Amino acid sequence: MTVPPVDPAANPPGGASPADNPPPTELPVDVAVWPEHSGPTTDDVPVLSRVDHDRGHLDRDLDDPSRGRPVRVLTIDPQRQVPVREGAHGPELLWDERAEFPAGGIYLGHAEDVAYAVVRGERSLTISGTPVDGWSGLREIGSDLGARDAGLLAQAVGIVEWHERNRFSPYTGAATTIEKSGWTQRDPTTGQEVFPRTDPAVIMLVHDGADRVVLGRQAVWPPGRFSILAGFVEPGESAEAAVVREVAEEVGLEVTDVRYVSSQPWPFPQSLMLGFTARAVRPDLQVDHDEIEEARWFSRAELLAGEGPAALPPPVSIARHIIDSWLQGQL
Repeated sequence: MTVPPVDPAANPPGGASPADNPPPTELPVDVAVWPEHSGPTTDDVPVLSRVDHDRGHLDRDLDDPSRGRPVRVLTIDPQRQVPVREGAHGPELLWDERAEFPAGGIYLGHAEDVAYAVVRGERSLTISGTPVDGWSGLREIGSDLGARDAGLLAQAVGIVEWHERNRFSPYTGAATTIEKSGWTQRDPTTGQEVFPRTDPAVIMLVHDGADRVVLGRQAVWPPGRFSILAGFVEPGESAEAAVVREVAEEVGLEVTDVRYVSSQPWPFPQSLMLGFTARAVRPDLQVDHDEIEEARWFSRAELLAGEGPAALPPPVSIARHIIDSWLQGQL
């Protein structure tokens, strides 16, 4: 796929309303991005919750957040894809090695006396003289990256999404200015600060207290793919209350015994997934087809034997982490 060049005029240095700055077009979900056959998760935490760098929060206030250290810079294109090379143990991000912090860069933090940053830009065939093997997105390679690259890429995609979708002040509509190494925007007319936004969402494995679990599917997913239920937390609502409400809305089940499992960033574009389990009071499903296409009960034996859905969520998702943990009797 040919990627159009980035038009600097289309990317003013501030944040935006949908009318003035339509969000990037969502790419369709396809089998190339969501492979039908993917192995189980192997980490103790969800894949995108891994972190192996210091975000350097206090460094963001400095004129040079890198503090004179070498800087590794990641280029992210308009499709939120980044340069990748095939390493000895799997894919690795290709970083541009620079002596100084880049103009327009967003500071990601540091590790082992090296600073990290992300910039928006065009695709290229080489990075710092190293050939690029391909350009890939977080969904595609997140589970195959090492902990440091995975954590940095999730952070980079999330902060770039915020800048792309927010270029104007929500208070006055004025074009904002960027401060604190890309982590704050300011309304130039009122002086008010605008901070990166994260939308909490719940994702829950509903079980019967024994060996069955509810899995559902959306019509836009590849054929045969099922996952656990999910939904956004509403204003003034606790995460636990959102679990109860969303399950009732989507499949008509009353649930109890709501328990927190873990969380994971999901920057598509700006969610934080809060994982839970919940026990159904009764087994009768009443599917809301405006919410999901289909939902069914599956037994642990079916899923372990591969006799359930044609495909489960890929390991990059917290959904797969929760499913695998339940199958292994850890939840």
